[in-house]
Amino acid sequence: MPPLSILTYSFTVPQSAIDEYGHVNNVIYVQWMQDAATRHGEAVGYKQPENTGWFIREHRIEYLASAFLGDEIEVRVWVAEWKRVRAQRRYEFIRKADGKIIAKGETQWIFVELTTGRPIQIPADMIALFPIPAEQIDSAASAP
Repeated sequence: MPPLSILTYSFTVPQSAIDEYGHVNNVIYVQWMQDAATRHGEAVGYKQPENTGWFIREHRIEYLASAFLGDEIEVRVWVAEWKRVRAQRRYEFIRKADGKIIAKGETQWIFVELTTGRPIQIPADMIALFPIPAEQIDSAASAP
């Protein structure tokens, strides 16, 4: 499969995401970020090298508006930066009804050798699967 700079897909907010205040619970966005990263990998045919894994070092989320049961959400995810052992993914969640960005975030991922638990260099062929967009999404420039 070809490299993919930005993955975009949509889903409808399920009842299981709604909290006692009637909107999407804040912690649900962390799960959605994880799901987006997984989908991005699947979209390009990413195969995890043996005895390696990705550990999360840091999540950042900025909540800009609420989402509610039945809202259709568009997700955008991309790799914004590659370092020797780290990758930074960015995310946007847009309510399709009005085009409003309801949340944006980023995750710093560390590539690890599982036997030792130590960070290792990210292979060049892996980096090639997720090129950094030539022009990053405007609103992401101010990501948290």
